Amino acid sequence: MTRIFLVGYMGAGKTTLGRALARELNLGFIDLDCYIEERYHKSISQIFAEKGEEEFRLLEQRLLHEVAEFEDVIISTGGGTPCFFDNIDYMNRQGTTVYLQVPIERLFIRLSIARSKRPLIKDKKDEELRLFIEQQLAKRQAYYSRAGHSFVADRLEDRMQVADSVAAFRKQFAI
Repeated sequence: MTRIFLVGYMGAGKTTLGRALARELNLGFIDLDCYIEERYHKSISQIFAEKGEEEFRLLEQRLLHEVAEFEDVIISTGGGTPCFFDNIDYMNRQGTTVYLQVPIERLFIRLSIARSKRPLIKDKKDEELRLFIEQQLAKRQAYYSRAGHSFVADRLEDRMQVADSVAAFRKQFAI
């Protein structure tokens, strides 16, 4: 039975790497944010706006516990998922947790490109975005570092890099 939780900041590549790994390893793949959106027929930003962060985090925790019962799956968590309640400890008990580490500059580049799709950052100018990433990452680092393992995910910009990263991940974790 395989259950791998990918944790890390937004733009770290949890979905990109997770989807490619699942395909390569013939495992199921769940993006927790997408799972929540499909269940509630609303975007994460709509849920946040309607219910507030506290209610969203409770809902997120409940659905994390639900998907954590699935077997032979890679689960891409939301950037904040490990930082609330006992979520990181719970994931550590339920399977293998891997923190996808990405340098701030690479996160900045990725998030600059995808800015319009991310409500928390869509209106931020470049310097505001860079500062936001630095501050958020500093706050969340204590949680991310409690993952059982870490993997440098700075090379996911094209298909070749994704394939190389999948091979490196498999080698590092002997899977």
